[in-house]
Amino acid sequence: MRKNLKIPRILKINWVKDLSISVVFNNGESRIIDFPGLLKSLNLIDSPANMLLEPEAISQVKLVDNTLSWNNIGQYITLKGGEKKKVPFEIGADVLFRFSKPEKSEILIKIGRMIKEIRLKSGLTQQELALKSGTTRTYISRIENEKSDIELGTLKKIIETGLGKKIEIQIK
Repeated sequence: MRKNLKIPRILKINWVKDLSISVVFNNGESRIIDFPGLLKSLNLIDSPANMLLEPEAISQVKLVDNTLSWNNIGQYITLKGGEKKKVPFEIGADVLFRFSKPEKSEILIKIGRMIKEIRLKSGLTQQELALKSGTTRTYISRIENEKSDIELGTLKKIIETGLGKKIEIQIK
């Protein structure tokens, strides 16, 4: 039987600032790519990629075929007949994923802080909240310390069952 390969793909560019880009991968994670660190790790400083050390050049990024692409950076490939063809500079999404770091979500930070604040006001330990809401103390700790994502159903259990509060979600 063939093993299912989970190949990272980029679904969206969130932002470009200075020499970093935030993207959303197909696993739902927002991650930050630091290009000076990436190029150094890949030993690409002395290549056409060194243009990515200039904010103006990096800002011209486009999302093409689920990876990042730059038409402004000259890269040539040699075709079968020896003819050279200019192509956009790209780095595979798998490499970008490997050398990127998770981006902390503002909403997850707020949720973690809110849960901790309400738990403490209620006089509950993490263990007591975990038992009341059907999760684990470790999971409660990870949420409160911004180390874990949280599913909507689990959030509802923690807030409504564990803390005895109502949850409202608003989309603006």
